[in-house]
Amino acid sequence: MQKYKNPESVLVVIYCKSTQRVLMLQRKDDPNFWQSVTGSLEKNELPRDTAIREVFEETGIDINGKNLKLIDAKHVVEFEIFPQFRYRYAPEVKINKEHWFYLPLCDEITPVLTEHLSYQWLTINSAANLTVSPNNCDAIGKIGSIEKINLRDQK
Repeated sequence: MQKYKNPESVLVVIYCKSTQRVLMLQRKDDPNFWQSVTGSLEKNELPRDTAIREVFEETGIDINGKNLKLIDAKHVVEFEIFPQFRYRYAPEVKINKEHWFYLPLCDEITPVLTEHLSYQWLTINSAANLTVSPNNCDAIGKIGSIEKINLRDQK
């Protein structure tokens, strides 16, 4: 029996506060596709737990172990799954529900790549222009507003 992906996922934009650059990852299954960390929720898994797990699996960053602050944007979008990735979902599934998170870092890190070919740290504009995912582009563009909310919450 074929196991299909759950059409509910997370998007985690990792960025460096000091350089204002965004970590972008190059997919193995489509080398022209650069993105932030993404991944599907597993059975009975909460979006926040998925984000923590996927960041570790895709970059080696241990959010809990390093006591990092994962920001829940409390933003959910539904989108049509790219045709080249539909084979991973049940035949009738065309729409994915995505929860957005942000992971601000103090310094740029060298990720441990297990699921991607390469990585780049890019300016916000360059990262937004590199990804072909409209949602990823929008999420990257909202880093400034996330930073303002984060600063306000710290006061």
